[in-house]
Amino acid sequence: MYLDKKIATRQSYGEALAELGAENEDIVVLDADLAGATKTDIFKKSFPERHFDIGIAEQDMMGTAAGMATCGKIPYVSTFAVFAAGRAYDQIRSSICYPKNNVKICATHSGITVGEDGATHQMLEDISLMRTLPNMNVFCPSDDIQTKWLIKEISKIDKPCYVRTARLATPIIYDENTKFEIGKGIQHGEGTDATVFATGIAVAEGLKAQEILEKQGIHIRVVDIHTIKPIDKEIIIKCAKETKRLISIEDHSIIGGLGSAISEVLTDEYPVKLLRMGINDTFGKSGKAEELMKYYGITAEDIVGKIR
Repeated sequence: MYLDKKIATRQSYGEALAELGAENEDIVVLDADLAGATKTDIFKKSFPERHFDIGIAEQDMMGTAAGMATCGKIPYVSTFAVFAAGRAYDQIRSSICYPKNNVKICATHSGITVGEDGATHQMLEDISLMRTLPNMNVFCPSDDIQTKWLIKEISKIDKPCYVRTARLATPIIYDENTKFEIGKGIQHGEGTDATVFATGIAVAEGLKAQEILEKQGIHIRVVDIHTIKPIDKEIIIKCAKETKRLISIEDHSIIGGLGSAISEVLTDEYPVKLLRMGINDTFGKSGKAEELMKYYGITAEDIVGKIR
């Protein structure tokens, strides 16, 4: 299942980016004065001529990336999620998504697990904003292995992509032999008492809950939805038909995020009840990431409590 070793997916992003840069000379990286935090400095050390620090000018950065894309480059754009999806939304909409420019927006420091930076930096709405944009693909990887695969895989897609990574170090769930596919969820277990749909850092919490419940005679399955758009309708409907209860969990607002995306599928295809766990229409608070996860009720113990 998952291991005790933990790595932040932003670190995985930086490492994968450097590997990708060696494989493809068209890869360029843009950052907004945060290369140390977003880990694009790893790429910069190897390819300084292809790393561009635009400064604290996120809107300009998106426009510059769009221009580079029209010249055949594949720009990977990095900053904190609150600045990427929030401050530069208009540029993403008008300069990247509308003309279908091949820009990869890789946002770090998402969700309440940003921690002590507090409400202004805890982006809880980015999935909602990005998945409503036409032509945009949206991803939220759950661990080191999956993130490294995803960063390389999206370079093969000629369309805008948004990738959400986290500041907090999280457990490694997969191994090097795991086969991933864009748009396909990953099911852990065959339990029929409940399905827990999770994304990003919440996947590990779902797996912890699965272990706890197994010892109590309650058998659940956990589904890793790493691709939020296009979402895996097939696995959602399958689990709705095969299990007694459905739960979604995410480090994001319950409005417009993973839970909403699943609810839309269920409404259209197989109407059943879904319990959405996440940030319930409120801003975050300053505190340690683990404490905030408990405060907002997105831990393994909270999942266990809801299912019981």
